[in-house]
Amino acid sequence: NVTVQPVQFAPLVPGMAAQSETNIDFIADVPLQITVELGRTRKLIREILDLVPGSVVELDKLAGEPVDVLVNGRLIAKGEVVVIDENFGVKIT
Repeated sequence: NVTVQPVQFAPLVPGMAAQSETNIDFIADVPLQITVELGRTRKLIREILDLVPGSVVELDKLAGEPVDVLVNGRLIAKGEVVVIDENFGVKIT
């Protein structure tokens, strides 16, 4: 047998949101994966197998178009590709 009971939530009170914002400190040091996606494309298996050094894969975005910034696979922002010293970076737009 399974017992089903209604859930009891605490009533919402003014200032509750501000209090929960300070509780974010306990997760502030959790590492997250950030991915910047230049674009996407679809290829047949035979096309993938034909890839060699020097092959060019055309993407679905135009040069200069904003890139997608994902955190743990979820889109959180758009950005512009920049160069910082000798590394690529993303300026959030």
